[in-house]
Amino acid sequence: MCGETIRGFPKLVRVEGAELQVCNRCEKYGTEVQQPKRTDIRRPVAAPGAPVRPAAPQIRRKRDLFDYMEGEIVEDYSERIRHARMEKGLSQKDLAMQMKERELLIKKIEKGELIPEEGVRKKLEKALGIRLIDTIDTETEKKVPSKLAPTLGDVTIIKKKKK
Repeated sequence: MCGETIRGFPKLVRVEGAELQVCNRCEKYGTEVQQPKRTDIRRPVAAPGAPVRPAAPQIRRKRDLFDYMEGEIVEDYSERIRHARMEKGLSQKDLAMQMKERELLIKKIEKGELIPEEGVRKKLEKALGIRLIDTIDTETEKKVPSKLAPTLGDVTIIKKKKK
């Protein structure tokens, strides 16, 4: 990411959905992806007509640096969505049609299997009249009295000479 040649072993990280090999300094900008250990053992190929195993359930992905830009999504987002939907008397199908999204998407979000993306989150907030983002209030941080003493620059008033 920084453009420098990678010395040593590169780290595999996921930044905004893209997997990149980066140096040690740039690994903080994404989430590290665990690489499966490769073996030279070949797996047997299933015979035609043999039952196919279902795919393993998707693991909820860890969010990276860029997901936290606007604010952090609340931990109980799935419960809030389900509760607000039921209060409005909507089924999952009705909510999906109202938002112009798939019903399966609503089901996965309500189960907590999927974190809603920015566009879907905004549609949910608008349709259900709820907030799903915890924003840090900068005004409350400024109101906290500082224990630091004022510096000379804080006290000094500089007047310009008239020419």
